[in-house]
Amino acid sequence: MLLASVRIESYSLELRDEDGFVGDQASQTAFRELLERWRKRKRRNGRDPLGKADSKDISKTELDLAVHGKAASEATDVVHGAIEEFAVELVHVIRRYLRQGPWRVVQRIVIGGGFPGSGVGERGVLQAAAMLHNEGSTVELARLCHEVDDGGLIGWVHLAPPDLVAKHDAILAVDIGGTNVRCGIVKPRARRAGDLSHAKVVKRLKWRHADDKPSRKALVQGIAAQLHELVAYAKRKRIDLAPFVGIACPGLIREDGSISRGAQNLPGDWGSKDFHLPTAIARELGPIDGHMPDVRLHNDAVVQGLSELPFMQDVKRWGVLTIGTGLGNVSFTNRGKRKA
Repeated sequence: MLLASVRIESYSLELRDEDGFVGDQASQTAFRELLERWRKRKRRNGRDPLGKADSKDISKTELDLAVHGKAASEATDVVHGAIEEFAVELVHVIRRYLRQGPWRVVQRIVIGGGFPGSGVGERGVLQAAAMLHNEGSTVELARLCHEVDDGGLIGWVHLAPPDLVAKHDAILAVDIGGTNVRCGIVKPRARRAGDLSHAKVVKRLKWRHADDKPSRKALVQGIAAQLHELVAYAKRKRIDLAPFVGIACPGLIREDGSISRGAQNLPGDWGSKDFHLPTAIARELGPIDGHMPDVRLHNDAVVQGLSELPFMQDVKRWGVLTIGTGLGNVSFTNRGKRKA
């Protein structure tokens, strides 16, 4: 896909080995599985220092306290062990991607997604970066410049129709993950000067849908309800919303805006030929200021990656890995200096 200042070389690559999808080995789900293995070792020899809760249900805050607490403990040892194993797996996954054609000349990899936003996730990424450096790799690992919850929304200012971005104060954006849905109002801010580096989420709603286990229909309706709330907020604050909604979602997206594959972490069959998410959202949302919205869908790693575009102008080739319930991936080539 070719944009004004960047080419999307590849996204949602599905690499396999004898254990299945390579990306699954460096997801937040994989970290929780590693943590459970470490806890089982402790149980064989006595008490589990993290209690009785299932590893997938322990909060990030509790895990961060185990790592960053004032006093070392058995829980600290367990969490550190899982972090170190996760870093090894992440390095393995990065090496595999760097052997793929679109990734071979990548100079920098931005690590996004929800997991690096936690203390344990950040430490795992830092350890992976140190390991790559020690083995002589020239690839640099970097963190998102934006808040984790904002990247998958802000990237839409680079994908939305330029005339809509120029004529209105803000756009609506949605980021659908395997655990959370984020909906927000995104202001390009300095749009009249063409400087999208100042794009900002001025209002954001977040729904941890994994706790409610909704059906596909209920999830779509929940997203539409959040968008209705944001439209009402914009009216109260006199924000001129464009009749546009950008939706970021896991998976490979067809040209017609339907999902081909890769959305297995979402409830129901999102790749069904009878399901078209943009149409479903438009139907549930209805008109914005008297105009039916232009609803578009793209891969979540692509959208999150594009939020970093203004800050990636010092390299030619770069990629993004988003570590969440699954692992998203995208690689880019800058086409030249962005116009001011």
